[in-house]
Amino acid sequence: MSEHRRKPPQPQGGGRAAARRGQSGSSSGRRAAPRGATGSPSDSYGTSSPGSGSYDPGGEERPYGGRAEARRAAQRSSGGRRRAAEPAGHAGRRAVPGGPGRGRGRAAVSDRKRIVDYPRAGRYGAARWVPSWKLVTGLFIGFIGSLVAVAGVGFALVSVPNIAQTATAQNNVFYWADGSEMVRTGGETNRQIVNLSQIPKDMQYAVVSQENKTFYTDSGIDPKGIARAVFNMASGGETQGGSTITQQYVKNARLGDQSQTISRKFKEIFISVKVGTTVSKDEIMAGYLNSAYYGRGAYGIQAAARAYFNKDAVDLDAGECAFLAATLKGATYYDPAGSTSIDPAATPEANQKRALAQMQDTLDKMVEYGHLSATERAKYTKLPQWQNPRSNTALSGQIGYLVDLASASLIRNSAETGITEDKLRQGGYSIYTTFEKKKVNELEKAVQKVQKAKIKPKERPKTDTHVQFGGASVDPATGAIKAIYGGEDATKHFTNNADATGAQVGSTFKPLVLAAAMKWGVRDKDLGPNQAQDERTKVSPKSLYSGKNDLKIKTYDGEIWKNEKDKEWLQENDGQQSYGAPPNYRIDLREAMRESVNSAFVQLGMDVGLDKVKEAAMDAGLKENSLAGTNYPSFSIGISDPSAIRMAGAYATFAASGKQREPFSVTKVTDKDGPVYSHEVQTRQAFESIVADNVTDVLKTVVEDGTGTAAQLTGRDVAGKTGTTDGNKSAWFVGYTPQLATSISMFRLDDDETKKNREFLEMFGTGGEKKIHGASFPAQIWHDYMEQALKGEPAEDFPTPDPIGEIVNDVPTPTPAPTPSEEPSSASPTPSPTPSEPTTSPTPSPTETCFGFQCPPPGDTGGTDTGGTDGGVTPTPTPTETGETGNSRGNGNGGIFG
Repeated sequence: MSEHRRKPPQPQGGGRAAARRGQSGSSSGRRAAPRGATGSPSDSYGTSSPGSGSYDPGGEERPYGGRAEARRAAQRSSGGRRRAAEPAGHAGRRAVPGGPGRGRGRAAVSDRKRIVDYPRAGRYGAARWVPSWKLVTGLFIGFIGSLVAVAGVGFALVSVPNIAQTATAQNNVFYWADGSEMVRTGGETNRQIVNLSQIPKDMQYAVVSQENKTFYTDSGIDPKGIARAVFNMASGGETQGGSTITQQYVKNARLGDQSQTISRKFKEIFISVKVGTTVSKDEIMAGYLNSAYYGRGAYGIQAAARAYFNKDAVDLDAGECAFLAATLKGATYYDPAGSTSIDPAATPEANQKRALAQMQDTLDKMVEYGHLSATERAKYTKLPQWQNPRSNTALSGQIGYLVDLASASLIRNSAETGITEDKLRQGGYSIYTTFEKKKVNELEKAVQKVQKAKIKPKERPKTDTHVQFGGASVDPATGAIKAIYGGEDATKHFTNNADATGAQVGSTFKPLVLAAAMKWGVRDKDLGPNQAQDERTKVSPKSLYSGKNDLKIKTYDGEIWKNEKDKEWLQENDGQQSYGAPPNYRIDLREAMRESVNSAFVQLGMDVGLDKVKEAAMDAGLKENSLAGTNYPSFSIGISDPSAIRMAGAYATFAASGKQREPFSVTKVTDKDGPVYSHEVQTRQAFESIVADNVTDVLKTVVEDGTGTAAQLTGRDVAGKTGTTDGNKSAWFVGYTPQLATSISMFRLDDDETKKNREFLEMFGTGGEKKIHGASFPAQIWHDYMEQALKGEPAEDFPTPDPIGEIVNDVPTPTPAPTPSEEPSSASPTPSPTPSEPTTSPTPSPTETCFGFQCPPPGDTGGTDTGGTDGGVTPTPTPTETGETGNSRGNGNGGIFG
């Protein structure tokens, strides 16, 4: 052997340097050696026998077979990321990624056996989570294959619908309050299927031009529309229907399933595709036009032609076809007769405007697409002559009004009830109403009694034609509507007079002014206009106000009120009569209410603030959209036009000692699967009981010894108020007992609902009376109805109120200097001279003197009323005077319960 000794073989695990690192790691607390290493030089380099660790023929045994194996051992012990610490005293070699043998061993073998290499083996960090192109391609092919398979199965399973068999509706059954059946509606669906040859080409081209111009060339579906509808449904947005005629045809044929779900939408897609590939376009067109809903209960073109024009479909002209195509967009908003019971915006005027615009657009598109000549199109520039809707004979009398009211209530509150117009039309509901059959019948009899005895249109055609009545009864304890009178017959008179009509309420508004004065109080003239409640003086019924006719109205701080034309306001009393002793004409508010003195309540409203009067009215239950603007003092004497239902509900708030409950007409709804909706009574304290009870106490005086004596009931407490408007265009009586609040209205309005801007007509001479007051026919109807409605129920007394407020204006004001227009000679009520302009300027015309607000008709000085004098109401200012107008025409601000 050479004298130069050969170096001992170095271990493959890293040699002496690795051993030193191992020793250093053992002593310094660094990363421990791999499992099995002892950490001593003898262990690293000493001899061992085969089978114990790794055997080296050179006499050395290594704990691992190399760096790769050490790395894999470290990965197994630490999850591939970190190694567990070894027992104290041991050291080893740190695994080095990327060394010899990478990818081999058990871990690599395990990775190669996975079907889906994700997360990816042999990659570290973020790279392990990036899918390979093979994985992405495979998933895409699998997804497309699944869609094709699902589409194939869906296409095979669906069938082509048959309109005659599937497009049917079920009955809705309405029940009286006692649970007995009132009427069944809906099952008698108005549909008559006709062949395509009986449907004018103009009708076919109208729907194609307006809804689906590619109908004759498309596949039957609109991918963009479908994607948009599915997205909206999945995201909780508004649902949308199919955008092609084929999809609409499929939807109409599947009335049994109108749920807005993604599964239903996909099913309709499959059916539409199958229909588009297996059914001819002519069959689809005929099916669509025979199944579509055109409003007025009419399904199909033949029923629609009869409902709107009383002719067969084959006889429709191009203008009528374009009009009917417009109704397909939503009959609620395109029926020219209006649908205010469903949506206040759907007034006859607004619907006619929408329908005409849509009709013209359809005709223009028919010309553009070559379906109609320009010469023929020029013939149709106005809405075709349409007829009023006809109802099912089972809905005659008051039944139709009751059904319409209950149905509209459910639809308007669909967010709460879950019942939309489409769902209600499909039927299958049992609807339990609040209406009591006895009360409904008695109210109708009371109206008919007056009509038969007093209203004689043949004898007095100039004064007794177009006379209408409305009425409603509300339970103060719950808000339940117990009875309504909507008109002569729901199949002949289509506006529900219990709901919004536009008739101003007159002096029946005055109790709300008094309630505001007791709740808020009058303002201190030394403080600003917007005073807090604790800065005001709450009013006692003993407070004194002027009953002088032609009173100069002042602002709360004593300044004379003037309009934007710098003209003073002279408030006129009914019959131009003054009340109270001259020269101040002071009367307390109880007397002012009893005699319905306008001047006192107009000034009281100004002292309180008209904004607070409006707030009190809304607190009592009136809807804001039924209230006129508060720019003029006359707001306090009833230039607003709430419905009979709302007025009964507001007075019911006083009857319930200030507790306000929203009027309602449906207690519950069920279907074949059980409960659908149940009404819950919500109560809020609109007025403190001391306020409401004092208002009631004052209104008792009206019935006991004032304008409302005709409404007295045998052995019962009654509170109420008469109301008459300027020009004698409407008259009211609203009153209540502790158990029931009822309002009755009377007005003249042209029955022809096809006319635009129907005006209310004067009632001078109507019924043989010189002038109609709330104390006359309305109070008589109220009395006759309430006597029978409460028959058999125990009499209840109103609570005795505690004293409230302070006596305002108790100190007499200085006596004003006499003027030529102020010449009363006694303390008793006396007629006042004709009003004059309170300035030194030349005498104005009568219209200027009254400012267009309160002048009686020429030559009329106001009639007398044997039942007491009821305050008249100034008409609503013109738009040029205020910018805000009340409703002087029919239909008011729309239902429901306007």
